[in-house]
Amino acid sequence: MSTPYPFSALVGQDEMKRAILIAAVEPAIGGLLVLGDRGTGKSTAVRGLAALLPKMKAVHGCRYHCDPEASGASAACEDCARLKAGARIKTDLLPVPVVDLPLGASEDRVLGALDLERALSQGVKVFEPGLLARAHRGFLYIDEVNLLEDHLVDLLIDVAASGENVIEREGMSLRHPARFVLIGSGNPEEGELRPQLQDRFGLSVEVRTPSDIAQRVEVVRRRDAYERDPAAFSAQWAKADARVRRQILQARERLAGLAVGDDVLHRAAELCVAVGSDGLRGELTLMRAARALAALEGDAGVTLDHLREVAVPALRHRLRRNPLDDTASGERIERAVTELWH
Repeated sequence: MSTPYPFSALVGQDEMKRAILIAAVEPAIGGLLVLGDRGTGKSTAVRGLAALLPKMKAVHGCRYHCDPEASGASAACEDCARLKAGARIKTDLLPVPVVDLPLGASEDRVLGALDLERALSQGVKVFEPGLLARAHRGFLYIDEVNLLEDHLVDLLIDVAASGENVIEREGMSLRHPARFVLIGSGNPEEGELRPQLQDRFGLSVEVRTPSDIAQRVEVVRRRDAYERDPAAFSAQWAKADARVRRQILQARERLAGLAVGDDVLHRAAELCVAVGSDGLRGELTLMRAARALAALEGDAGVTLDHLREVAVPALRHRLRRNPLDDTASGERIERAVTELWH
């Protein structure tokens, strides 16, 4: 439907909604993995948030809708180099993109395609941008990410690590910026997610079909009202969405000025060691997520309470499996938090 379901109208799923807001405030976190039951509002939440975000300023004529104020490596785009070499550049205001990556997508559709025939016959480099180019500065959403083919997983790992897409064909090469918030969803019962890709997600949340009768009734009531008249339903939630928009914008402004003290960093490292988190991405994610949460809540600094709030989504997918402990990863983290920070 052309009118997205309002983000503020989502019922329940508080952990998922908070994680999405954190990822929107601090894209450096690395995105969000949402695992759980079907029909629990995963894609609805992503599209609703993207729709309420303010339009982004982009270079007019750039196929990758680059930020006109970007500089250095962030502006390494052939289109922008050509446009900025001429007269004063023009800008457009564009909606924040939300791009779906289908499971069966070809490599050319994801990366983009070079027209080799024209390149060889005319000496002209012609590039058809792919899904990664379209998702630049927005969201790349992969439903059933645990079923994604291995060759696409490898591509995503490379791009997620570098923030740049490189296409090489028959001695020709092209590169363009590809920085996006990666959001994946899936049902763990249908297949495991490759550890290399799972580690690239900053936060991981679990969603479940609500068991509370009143909550289920409210979900159905709102969804039915939306489907009957999307525009009227969205109008009812416009003020609530506007508040969320202001909250995100204000949080982004506060973020740079928020310091994370050594005591908080020490606590983050202490928790990661206690739960056996792989690598050091756990500490980095804890720090960034806690800082983004503090910015969202309008606090002057990052505290242990912020760290406690983001501990489970930041670490649950980074734990080594313990054959002697079948406790769920979230419960293991909560237990460790209680023991360390009681």
